[in-house]
Amino acid sequence: MSIRRTFDLIAHRAATTPQADCLVEKKEGTWRPLSAQRVLDLANQVTLGLQALGIKRGDKVAIISANRPEWVVADFGIAQLGAVSVPMYPTITVEDYRHIFQDAGVRVVLVQDEKLLGRVQEAVTGLEQGPEHIFSFDKLTGVRHFEELLTLGQSADAAELVVLKAAVQPDDLLTLIYTSGTTGRPKGVMLSHRNILFNCENLTSYLPLPPGQKALSFLPLSHIFERTATYLYLLLDFSIWYAESVDRIADNLREVQPQVFTTVPRLLEKIYDKIVAKGQELTGAKKKLFFWALDLGLRYDTQKDQGLWYNAQLALANKLVFSKWREAMGGKIHYIVSGGGALQPRLARVFWAAGIRVMEGYGMTETSPVIAASQPVPEGNLIGAVGPTIPGVEVKLASDGEILTRSPSVMQGYYNRPDLTAEVIDSDGWLHTGDIGEFIQGRFLKITDRKKEIFKTSNGKYVAPQPLESKLSESPLVEQCMVVGEGEKFAAALLVPAFTELRAWATSHGLPSDLTDTALAAHAQVQQLYDELVQRTNAAFAQWEQIKKVALLPELWSVESGELTPTLKVKRKIISQNNQQRIEALYR
Repeated sequence: MSIRRTFDLIAHRAATTPQADCLVEKKEGTWRPLSAQRVLDLANQVTLGLQALGIKRGDKVAIISANRPEWVVADFGIAQLGAVSVPMYPTITVEDYRHIFQDAGVRVVLVQDEKLLGRVQEAVTGLEQGPEHIFSFDKLTGVRHFEELLTLGQSADAAELVVLKAAVQPDDLLTLIYTSGTTGRPKGVMLSHRNILFNCENLTSYLPLPPGQKALSFLPLSHIFERTATYLYLLLDFSIWYAESVDRIADNLREVQPQVFTTVPRLLEKIYDKIVAKGQELTGAKKKLFFWALDLGLRYDTQKDQGLWYNAQLALANKLVFSKWREAMGGKIHYIVSGGGALQPRLARVFWAAGIRVMEGYGMTETSPVIAASQPVPEGNLIGAVGPTIPGVEVKLASDGEILTRSPSVMQGYYNRPDLTAEVIDSDGWLHTGDIGEFIQGRFLKITDRKKEIFKTSNGKYVAPQPLESKLSESPLVEQCMVVGEGEKFAAALLVPAFTELRAWATSHGLPSDLTDTALAAHAQVQQLYDELVQRTNAAFAQWEQIKKVALLPELWSVESGELTPTLKVKRKIISQNNQQRIEALYR
């Protein structure tokens, strides 16, 4: 069967393995599967239900929900009609909802629960032309339930499905994904069926596992990373199990026993930190054994055979220590795919040493998303780099080091913004990523910074903040950090401590246990601790790049505060504005 449109994936699955578990979620304490045939049947009902409402080709339908089977069912149902899905993060502001509703011209909203419904209703208040229909996935009062849309589809003429699906072409607009952006209003990235499927088809070799594997899904489907991964899992005939929440990932890993999952670096760091914290609780010989194995793992190198003695020790460490790490993650994990930010090299080393292959990827919403990715074999994985470019994708470096890419996965453009499209895609079809990079060994792409984030000090020296921030974040005592210094004499840093780890340190050093986070961050001994941490970080950088002063902040930056994007990237302008007095104090 030819897979030319995204919804062909579920039709193919239904034709080949119709009764196998396809999408699985936990309800009332029990994992409940949907077969591929059931997913297809429900998607067909969505298609016909939307048509019964008067929705037609090109109309926009928003999905605002956490990951659940209804999300995927709706996605396929919208696509089969030739309508356009507009996935939206549950965590964005009401103002962003309002902007997207207006900019996209959303006609239908599918919303998860009462909390999100309230935000949608607030966003549409006062709009001259807002969404005409709202349906909820949870059963709520005062709004139509998703089942009503399905019922509309059940009573429609199913013969029309063939005509509707046949009219959808690979280059038709599939989805509008509004990038969160670190500055300015979100802009709608236009992606076609061909854009995303080309990316999927060129990633199949990165998960060399037989059909029937399990993937755990917890990154938001509103992000292109997890959405493309979903299509890839379906293409590979894997079943997709939805984690209950971020807080339940560890439990769900043990229950589901998946072979693969995607993650962002910060979540992987938290898994690692919890494992190390458990090691700290051990005593005597067991503790020594744990940290002996950890030290071996931190020395692991995919590109280097470290000899018989190291390999023999590592084999023993795997049997005695790392086997328990794998058990804590379900016992069957083969691959972890990390994206959305820079992965700390120490994490890649330790997990590879433990027999869990972590593959770091790089891309953008605008490229559907993968541009380059580490391969699942040691020779194709250089720790600290994002890997070779994937098949079918071209990459070259501009004179200033900016990464340019060209492929069938590059977006059609920004919705309603041909001016912005022309700024990033040149006349030869090269997309200018805004990232600075270099090639190592001639083929491994390494990201060194964001073009727009590099700043110049008053001494005329350029400082790239990302390598400094990445190095600082290697410490378990650092939760968040941002380097500043545009136009100033030197670089400085705003830093949010990892207060759980900091309190453990404070207790061991005799500091009062009743100190608030604010008081703890201001304590002289804590200030000295972080000054010393910064000095150790500075040793890896040139004199003009080094951080001279640091301000400790007592509160985490968050999506809700407007200081992080939904993909957890820092909004430098907002953070700088919110901490203007602190920054000024650093330079007095």
